[in-house]
Amino acid sequence: MPQQLREHLEQIVPLTDEEFALVLAQFTRRQFRKHEFLIREGERVREMYFVLKGLLKLVHTDAAGRAHVVSFASEDWWEGDFAAYLAQTPATLALQCLEDTAVWGLPLAGYDYLCRHLPQMARFFLVKFTRGGVAAQQRILSLLALPARERYELLLRQYPTLPQRVSKTLLAAYLGVSRETLSRLAEPGRFPK
Repeated sequence: MPQQLREHLEQIVPLTDEEFALVLAQFTRRQFRKHEFLIREGERVREMYFVLKGLLKLVHTDAAGRAHVVSFASEDWWEGDFAAYLAQTPATLALQCLEDTAVWGLPLAGYDYLCRHLPQMARFFLVKFTRGGVAAQQRILSLLALPARERYELLLRQYPTLPQRVSKTLLAAYLGVSRETLSRLAEPGRFPK
């Protein structure tokens, strides 16, 4: 399992064996069951997570009690309430397992250590956060500008296996449409029962 993390990091920055040992020492491997929370709204965010195996959903619940799916994270993705993590403020998002999940957790002290002592890790996180910011902007623009069908087709192009792993209800919440609208958009046989 450490090899999966190393290969992921080395897609952006090279690491010697000694450097990777320093990196790995900052992480804790964790296992979670389906439906378990890694982060709950209102609680302190202790770690950000690199997903080894499984599927997570990041959700914001509005004042009316409606859950809005902000993102899904599967293998080789980073996820968390990054604003609360970096500022050490209470979470405004919840992170929950949709499948049994294995992650590497990185506490803020470990993140700070890596950024201070290994310049290539500061570069890695800069690249990841920048790409994440760009993806978030593109998602916001799609929600503002694209009709439901185009948002659905974009989702299928970007994440072709997601409909087999996630319920229609969750996909509808991610796309910002009703479940009924999503059913009209979906191809027969595309979703699990």
